[in-house]
Amino acid sequence: MPQPTPKNLIVVAGPTAVGKTAAAIELAKHYNTVVVSADSRQFFREMSIGTAKPNAAELAQVKHYFIDSHSINEPFSVGDFEKQGLALLDELFKIHDHVILAGGSGLYIKAICEGFDDLPTADPNTREKLNQELEEKGLTHLQEKLKAVDPVYYAEVDLSNPQRIIRALEVFESSGKPISFYRQSTVNKRPFNIIKLALNLPREILYQRINDRVNIMMQQGLLAEVTALMPYRDLNALNTVGYSEIFDYFDGKLTLQKAIEMIQQNTRRFAKRQLTWFRKDTSFIWFDAGNPDVIAQMITQINA
Repeated sequence: MPQPTPKNLIVVAGPTAVGKTAAAIELAKHYNTVVVSADSRQFFREMSIGTAKPNAAELAQVKHYFIDSHSINEPFSVGDFEKQGLALLDELFKIHDHVILAGGSGLYIKAICEGFDDLPTADPNTREKLNQELEEKGLTHLQEKLKAVDPVYYAEVDLSNPQRIIRALEVFESSGKPISFYRQSTVNKRPFNIIKLALNLPREILYQRINDRVNIMMQQGLLAEVTALMPYRDLNALNTVGYSEIFDYFDGKLTLQKAIEMIQQNTRRFAKRQLTWFRKDTSFIWFDAGNPDVIAQMITQINA
């Protein structure tokens, strides 16, 4: 009896502005397949310019999923993305032998490739209490609390992210066990092969591309996009680079020029964090996005 053709999920990752969209489209055309987006901000219909979504011409070249798929008013977590993404892949692999998963959100790529543990649900009162501690005693106080109860997670979490620290303390206070206890040592086996490719550029070139991209966003009408989103500014989806800085400009905290410079600086920092995340995963194979033969090199690796 003939063996079924193996199914391959081709991950195209890397920092913002490196050229993932273009590479994913070329690979999708080569394999006559589709692109599933793993960018945590491009799901939202209301946010286009500030999230650097593929443009209409790019979207017309190959079918894309998880772009403009949700509204900022709908709660949509990484766990929701895992469930919906795996269900979608199940359908796509009935038609295609290869599917491209492209994006810069490491956590969302991890959700599809490995999955997550079911963490205990936290008591809202615990969260309220921790948020109050953050306000009254500051982030350093919560960092020290986490260090005391979960040194393993403390060593790897982004210590500048209060939400992550509060979540970890919630888990501990609700269950009596550290969040590192719940994190899987074995990954969920997926019914498809996973080939992880990542793009990078020399830092000065990447940073210049980021700066240029922000200037283009302003020309495309980022200011008008953020103005239209003012009524929703408290939503978590909008607490993000490219939007927060413009809100600060509207509040009179920054000049417009300073807001643009802050978007550029914060995007460069974001790119640095993305690179740190992807480099930790040694299963990624890296390519120079500036190499004219990069697509051919990626195809050779996929077919190897």
